[in-house]
Amino acid sequence: GDFDHFTQSYQSLGARRQPNNGLLFTEWAPGAKGLFLTGDFSKYGWEKLSHPFTRKEHGKWELYLPPKRDRSPPVLHKSKLKLIILTENDEYLFRISPWARYVTKRLDSVTYDWIHWDPLHPYLVLHPRPPKQRSLRIYEAHVGIASSEEKIASYQSFTLNLLPRIKHLGYNCIQLMAIMEHAYYASFGYQVTSFFAASSRFGTPEDLKKLVDTAHSLGLTVLLDVVHSHASSNTDDGINQFDGTDSCFFHPGPRGNHSDWGSRIFDYSSWEVSRFLLSNLRWWMEEYRFDGFRFDGVTSMLYHHHGVGMSFSGSYSDYFGMHINEDALIHLMLSNHLLHTLYPECITIAEDVSGMPGLCRPIAAGGLGFDYRLAMAIPDKWIQILKERRDEEWDMADIVYTLTNRRRGERSIAYAESHDQALVGDKSLAFWLMDQEMYTNMSALMPMTVVIDRGIQLHKMIRLLTHSLGGEGYLNFMGNEFGHPEWLDFPRKGNSESYRYARRQYNLVDMQHLRYQQLNAFDRDMNHAEDKHGWLASAPAVVTTINQEDKVIVFERANLVFIFNFHPSCSYTDYRVAAGRLGKYPLILIFLILGRVRFGKEVFEVNSMGISPFPYLSS
Repeated sequence: GDFDHFTQSYQSLGARRQPNNGLLFTEWAPGAKGLFLTGDFSKYGWEKLSHPFTRKEHGKWELYLPPKRDRSPPVLHKSKLKLIILTENDEYLFRISPWARYVTKRLDSVTYDWIHWDPLHPYLVLHPRPPKQRSLRIYEAHVGIASSEEKIASYQSFTLNLLPRIKHLGYNCIQLMAIMEHAYYASFGYQVTSFFAASSRFGTPEDLKKLVDTAHSLGLTVLLDVVHSHASSNTDDGINQFDGTDSCFFHPGPRGNHSDWGSRIFDYSSWEVSRFLLSNLRWWMEEYRFDGFRFDGVTSMLYHHHGVGMSFSGSYSDYFGMHINEDALIHLMLSNHLLHTLYPECITIAEDVSGMPGLCRPIAAGGLGFDYRLAMAIPDKWIQILKERRDEEWDMADIVYTLTNRRRGERSIAYAESHDQALVGDKSLAFWLMDQEMYTNMSALMPMTVVIDRGIQLHKMIRLLTHSLGGEGYLNFMGNEFGHPEWLDFPRKGNSESYRYARRQYNLVDMQHLRYQQLNAFDRDMNHAEDKHGWLASAPAVVTTINQEDKVIVFERANLVFIFNFHPSCSYTDYRVAAGRLGKYPLILIFLILGRVRFGKEVFEVNSMGISPFPYLSS
C-alpha cells in the first residue's frame, strides 16, 4: 500500500479482531519452516500444533480463527498466547509476537506470555493534546521508581502523585523512560523486548493511556524515550532470532551485534524493519497519544563503529565517509519526515554525543529533521569540574565555552546532570557537592555547615547557569531538582533483589524542616521565571563578562541580565557590568549565603556608570 498504510502495519500484522469477531493472526517469519499458535484458549490448553499458520508470500504467515458459536471472539481478553516456530533444523521454539501489544511475566518463571489485550471498554480520551510548547522544560521520569516506597510504582500512582508535582515545579513536558517492555528491569528500559507493548510492571495499557491523557489535561507535553538503535538479545521474550535465524530483523553475524551493549543491531536497509520501526512510532502516537520522542542511541545508529572508542574532534571527516551507516541515517530522516508530516506538533530529540552536523536541520535543507539534540557535553563538564578541581581553580572561560559550544540553527536541550549519573557507582551533583553530610546536616533545625552551605548554593548556580546559557530547552532527571541524596540501584542478585535504592525519595521534600525543600523551591522559581520571560525560546545569550580572577560570568538573554559570582570567598559591591539597554532592571532571582531571598518590587537604576545601588552579592 501507500506510505500511510505501510507505517500503520500494526493494523495488518499481529492479532486483529475482525468485524465478525473472528481473529486474524499475521506474522513475518521468513526463516521459519512452520508457525503455530498456542495458549490457554485452546480446547485442551497449550496444545502445540493444533493451530498452524499458512505460509504466504514475502515471508508472511497467516492464521484465521473463526468466532465461537455465540459469536464471541475465539480468544478472550487477557488470554495467554505463544507462537511456536518450527526451524529449518526441525526445532520447536516458543516465541512472542513482535507486534504483541501487552505481555506479562509468568509468576513461576522469568519468561513472559503474550497477552491478548482486547478490553470490552477501552479507555476513552477526554483531553486534546496541548499546543506545541514555546520553551521546553523537560522532567525526565521513570514510572517504576516514582515512589518513596520500596516497590515498583504504577502508572496510576504516577498519575495521582507525580503529575501534580511536575506541574507545580513549572515543567511543561514529561519524558517517560522504560515504557517499552523490557524483560530485564535493571536495564533502565534500554534492552527492549516487546516494542509495541507498554511495560506491564507498572499496570495496564489503559492505565498508561489515562496517565498521558491526564498530563494533557494539565497542559503537559509527553515524550516517549524510544529505543530503535538496538534490541535486547533475549530470544525467549524478545524479537532476537524470532524466526529461528540469526537475521530476521537484524544483520547476521558480527555486524548484527553491539560489542559494548550485548544487544542486536537492526538491519535498517530491510523493508520489513522499516515497516516495523516506522509503524512503532505511529503506534505510540496514535494508540497512546504521545506528543513526540527522545531517540535513544542515535550515535550508535549513525556510525558503523557505533561511537565505540571514538573521540569526536568536530572535524568534518568524523561525520562524512564510509564509516557512516547511510541506511540508519536515511531511516532517521524517514522517521522525522513521517512524524512531522503527519503530526506537525510532534517533537523529536536526538541523543547524539558525536555532534553530527545537520542533525537538527530540516530534511529539505539536507538535515536529519530532529527538533533538538541533547547537549551531552554539559553534564560531563560539571562532573569533571567537581571531581578534579578545587573551587579556586574553576575556569570561567571553559565553563562558558562548554555551555555555548553548539551549532547555530540547531537547537539543544541542556541539562546539568544525566540519569546515568544517578546509577549505582556514580554520584549526583548534590552528592558530589555535599557527600555524606547529606545524611546528617540537611535539617534546617540545626546550624548550616560550610559543606552544606556551599553545596546548596553551587547546586542552584550550576542549574540556573545551565538552564539559561546551555541551550534552547532544559531537562531534569526526577529527584535531582531537590538534590536526591542516593544513587539508583535496581533489584539484582548483587543487592539481594532489594528495592531500597530503586526509588526516588519525594518524602524528603515534604518534610518542612529539611533543606531539600529549599532546592525544590528554587527549581520551581527558576522554571516559573523562564515561563514568564522565555529565555529558552529567545536568541542565544550574549556573554559580556568572563572574569577569571573575580570568578564572575555575566550575560544577557531575553532582555534579562544574568550575573554569577563563583568566587569561593570574595563578594563584590558596586560591581560594574555591561547592560545592553538603559532603563530599570527589577530583580527576579537572587541567592545569598543563607539561601534565596525575595526583594519584592525593588528596582535598580542602570546608567552609564553601571548598576547603582547594587546589593551585597555572593555566591
